[in-house]
Amino acid sequence: MQPKYIFITGGVVSSLGKGLTAGSIAMLLESRGLKVAMLKLDPYLNVDPGTMNPFQHGEVYVTDDGAETDLDLGHYYRYSNSPICSLSNATSGQIYETVIKKERRGDYLGKTVQVVPHITDEIKQRILDASDQDINTEVVLVEIGGTAGDIESLPFLEAIRQFRHERPQSCINIHLTYVLYLKAAGEVKTKPTQHSVMVLRQIGIIPDFLLCRCENPLSEELKDKISIHCSVPKEAVIDEVDVDFSIYEVPLFLHKQELDSKICDLLGLKKDKADLTVWNDMLDRMRNPKKTIKIGIVGKYLEHQDAYKSVFEALQHAATANQVALEIESYESDKVLTNGKLEIGNCDGYLVPGGFGERGWMGKILTAKHCRENKIPYFGLCLGMQVLCVEFARHVIGLKDANSTEMDADTPHPVISLLSEQRDVKNLGGSMRLGAYNCFLRKDSKAFAAYGKEVISERHRHRYEFNNDFKKSFEENGLLLTGVKENDQLCEIAEIEDHPWMLGVQYHPEFKSKPTAPHPLFRDFIAAAMQGSQ
Repeated sequence: MQPKYIFITGGVVSSLGKGLTAGSIAMLLESRGLKVAMLKLDPYLNVDPGTMNPFQHGEVYVTDDGAETDLDLGHYYRYSNSPICSLSNATSGQIYETVIKKERRGDYLGKTVQVVPHITDEIKQRILDASDQDINTEVVLVEIGGTAGDIESLPFLEAIRQFRHERPQSCINIHLTYVLYLKAAGEVKTKPTQHSVMVLRQIGIIPDFLLCRCENPLSEELKDKISIHCSVPKEAVIDEVDVDFSIYEVPLFLHKQELDSKICDLLGLKKDKADLTVWNDMLDRMRNPKKTIKIGIVGKYLEHQDAYKSVFEALQHAATANQVALEIESYESDKVLTNGKLEIGNCDGYLVPGGFGERGWMGKILTAKHCRENKIPYFGLCLGMQVLCVEFARHVIGLKDANSTEMDADTPHPVISLLSEQRDVKNLGGSMRLGAYNCFLRKDSKAFAAYGKEVISERHRHRYEFNNDFKKSFEENGLLLTGVKENDQLCEIAEIEDHPWMLGVQYHPEFKSKPTAPHPLFRDFIAAAMQGSQ
């Protein structure tokens, strides 16, 4: 059986939530027993987001095979069981780089290389590559980044137009749009949606479904108007109302309007009854917390929450598993010191996420010191583990000038230093230690208690590591290296021995957390914070 293809575009404004919507549709189709693959096509010319400013682009989501990808792949992972890897994301930069390399090799036999057919053919090949990940794939969801009308998106829209023309019975188009409410006039306006659809129709793409982001459900009169002006059947005009409680309610709102059933009918897919039991149980736990706890996050990109999207979601997953309501206090690490005094409130636990560079370094160090001395649960991710180690070296072992060579290349006590394979690296893009590696756990550790097994696999994105020259003095003073990389002694997990729960990891566990399967370390961190709040 050849896969069916669903193309998802966006219009009117950016940041409508196409990734979340694509993930929700994937989850609903999987609940009906279908095998789904997913692909995000990004129009920007960067090869990947790995070197992009987090304030501009948000989180860089890393896959098992080491691809640095768009944050929407995090939504795909959290909502669905689709395979997520380097084949799940392609950018204009990657497409053009591939085509130009082929031209330089002479693959095109001297032909003039053009957007059509060479660029569009390469885009279509990426769609086919995503569908070929698993021979059992039945549906491929393809999200087109950007907004209809963007010049950067035109080659991708042309490619999916061609793709559907070549497979007319196997493709549908879903357009996510925004229906404005003008408060001053007290009116809902559909004209921007009409113009957005007009842009697509001029290209040759006619949506089969319109998903309408809106503040309140659309009236039947408005749906009639949208249907007539956009040439979309009224039953295919679907509300996607802003949710008040949780983004994990979105699939249920779409299911209530039978979007998944209508998609199956249009594509001729099997229609097993949707089983949403696990998802509903998760939301029930979220809605009925037994208590409230407060977690402080001390990081350097918190002005843009998407920079730590997976961290925030993993904390919520863990809170749901422990049936607690979560209050998150965000602290910019370069603003938490006032006349040398640490200003991070009074939280039940603190998390220091990943990051690069020395801005806010001292604020993070003193956060770790505060948690260690006051027995407050602390969770360090990547750089947060290095913070834990430097603080311990300075204030417990007595190495007052201890540091990471990332912050001070000439430190006399480099407890954190550059990975050996990074020393001759010149290009920044795609050159860090990336992807999944196995880690071996000590059985007498909090990490083992959380995972319940000796060998784990986690995803990495870093250049610096714990310096094993200091291992003996650390362990003699009560900081234990409880997880090491397979086949060598690279530190993956560090724990403070005499502490209720103070743990740092060199990897990014947030990338492998789901609302229905919270990451074990996040789960146990929240459980420890609950104990401390009693």
